[in-house]
Order: sequence, then structure tokens, then C-alpha cells
Amino acid sequence: MLRVQPERQATRLSIHVEPNGEVLVDAPLGVTQASVLAGVKKRVRWISQHVAEAKARRVHLLPRDYVSGESLMYLGRRYRLRVVHDSASPAQARMRGGFIEVTTPQAGPAPVRDVLDAWYRERAREVLHARLAEVASGLRWIRMLPPMRMQFMRSQWGSCSPAGRITMNPWLVKAPRQCIDYVLLHELCHLAHHNHSPRFYRALDRQMPGWRVIKQRLDDMAEELFRA
Repeated sequence: MLRVQPERQATRLSIHVEPNGEVLVDAPLGVTQASVLAGVKKRVRWISQHVAEAKARRVHLLPRDYVSGESLMYLGRRYRLRVVHDSASPAQARMRGGFIEVTTPQAGPAPVRDVLDAWYRERAREVLHARLAEVASGLRWIRMLPPMRMQFMRSQWGSCSPAGRITMNPWLVKAPRQCIDYVLLHELCHLAHHNHSPRFYRALDRQMPGWRVIKQRLDDMAEELFRA
């Protein structure tokens, strides 16, 4: 998929392979189709390798049934789902020891999924806002915390709009805190560099020298974290 983003002030072609195997090509305004194709052809081996790795990570994952005993992730730790159907109780989710317990007045996977989605969104709002403040505190270009909203996304962890608003995927709260901090830092660096230029990556290197290892860790678990 080709994305032309004039607001990012891109100066060169940038190719990304998303956790689901989708290939995104970011191009500066005015780029020709021939230039895009030439750039993709130069990196076809790299693209093929990363697409294959993304697909391999998905092979063993099955859709959830939302029944007791299934595995759930939260802040990098694994929990078991416990489902309780009680027509006299309100729909809710809570952590109890090594379990995430979901109580619903209705039986079936859909009510359980709705409760879990709401629970993850609320936990993400709390955790990600706290981590945003912590990560931003060490960045000299941040004078005021940017607004942040939650939005479930199919293949992205976050984004930063030209106006400086950060959008985060609530599923990110399933990941370890180190991975959460990396994604937040990535988006905060876009407030200083609205592209994926060498200056952007130098900023990442200064603030988190080991970010590439952390990103790989997040990529390796992405399909499970995105799993529905």
C-alpha cells in the first residue's frame, strides 16, 4: 500500500512491513510511480523476508473462543481467562491472582469479548497516560504533554497526527512496559521530526539506544497481542 504524506515532509521513500505482513510504502509528495517501483524492487529481498516472518508468526494462532482457560496478556505477563455467567450481576472484568475474570449476565463469546475490550481500553488509558508523562519528561522538545486518545487498530500500535495528537492502540497494554515506552517514544519523536528521516532515528538512538532490540521483541509477539 502506498501512502503519500505531505504533512510528514518526507524526503525519501520509506518501506515498512506491519506485524500482519502488510507492506506500507511512505513516499514524499510528487514522487512518481516509477520511482516507487524502483525503490521497492531494490528492497524486494528484505520485504520478502519480513513478510515471510510475519506470516510465520501467525500460523499457529487460532481465533479466540472467549471461554475459561484461554490465555490473555497484560503488561507482558500471561493470565488465564475465567468466565462467569451470572444474570444477576453487571458485566465487568477484574484481575484475581493469575486470572482475568469476566462476569457477564449473558452467555456467549460476544458479551465476553465486549467486556474484555472495555477492560483493556480502561487499563490502557490509565497505564499509557502514566507512561507518556514519564517518557516525555526527559525530552527537551516537549513543553506540554500532547493530547492522546485510544483507538483499536488492526496493525498499528500508535500514530501522531500533524497537529500533534497521539493515537494509541489499547492492545499495547498487553505488552511489557519497555515495549510500551518504545512506542510512546517513537510517537513523541514525531513531534520533533515529522517523518522517518535519519534525524528521527538519531533522536530515537539518543533517547533509547537499545530500541531496535525492544522493537524486535514487540514485533515477535505482535500477532498474539493483536489476536482477537
